[in-house]
Amino acid sequence: MTHPAAVAPTVLRPRWVVGGVVAVAVALVLGLTVGAVSLPVSGVVGELLSHLPFVGSKSSLSAPQAAIVTELRLPRVVLGLLVGALLASAGACYQGVFRNPLVDPYLLGAAAGAGLAVTVVIISVTAATGSAGLPLAAFAGALGAVGLSWFVGRAGGRRSAASLLLAGIAITSFLTAIQTYLQQRNSDTIRQVYSWILGRLTTADWGDVLLVLPYFLITAAVLLAHRRVLDVLAVGDEEAAALGVPVARTRLVLVATASMATAAAVSVSGLIAFVGIIIPHAVRLATGSSYRIIIPLSILYGAAFLALADLVARTALAPAEIPIGVVTAFVGAPFFILVLRTSPEGRA
Repeated sequence: MTHPAAVAPTVLRPRWVVGGVVAVAVALVLGLTVGAVSLPVSGVVGELLSHLPFVGSKSSLSAPQAAIVTELRLPRVVLGLLVGALLASAGACYQGVFRNPLVDPYLLGAAAGAGLAVTVVIISVTAATGSAGLPLAAFAGALGAVGLSWFVGRAGGRRSAASLLLAGIAITSFLTAIQTYLQQRNSDTIRQVYSWILGRLTTADWGDVLLVLPYFLITAAVLLAHRRVLDVLAVGDEEAAALGVPVARTRLVLVATASMATAAAVSVSGLIAFVGIIIPHAVRLATGSSYRIIIPLSILYGAAFLALADLVARTALAPAEIPIGVVTAFVGAPFFILVLRTSPEGRA
């Protein structure tokens, strides 16, 4: 019998790419024009073009309006695009490595590690130090948890994807238990911890964008370069090895890259669920199961999805703001249930 991955469409059709670019552009324009102060689309576009070299366009916005665009909304929207692209591409990578469309970027304990590290920082924070250490703590905690899962998953000489998956579940449970204990011992910090856990882009600035951008460029380049290899891994470890793929080394590279993408996203946005599940799976349903298509389209549509989700988060109950993780959960939970009921993995 021919494996499904062998007959899946492998050509990235222009209309899919154009659709993704248009979705990103729409999310960008809506994010910049809609808000407490509504701005004209023509004025926003003119303001953006005025900052491009050799264009010669002049902005029609007033100075306060221009400041709203460039200093408040634009960094937040750009950060949302980057975080969405990171989470969606990481989810697609994990789903390819583990050959299961139900796994997400937090599979190997990244969320639990980041949550524990942030909890420790919040408990230890003083008025003098503030919360400046949260992004670094979240990044280190996420990568540390994934590294621990990788180490445990290889214990006893086992190198399979299943052993790594089980190790991630065990490490997640262990770190979550520690976090819960610390929160109970320091109940005055629970509100701040859960505010971070539910995800937010409220404090986004250009510093956050510059912090995440290098990780996005590196991880996107690595995942795009390995998208054909992910198709080979989909047929199974033994078959991939017979085709000349160094399975263990390739899995290490891909897991490390996806984990770095997840850690970078978590460090600036907190924990935002479901993006890494619904976007790659939606792309898979629409275009086929080849990762030559899924990886690049997940980057585009993941970026647009999270930027639009953030727009809903900050405008639906304005002037109050909904945690962005709540918005993605409203979309993602029903989608996940649908996938669980219809996919072979969910019925197994």
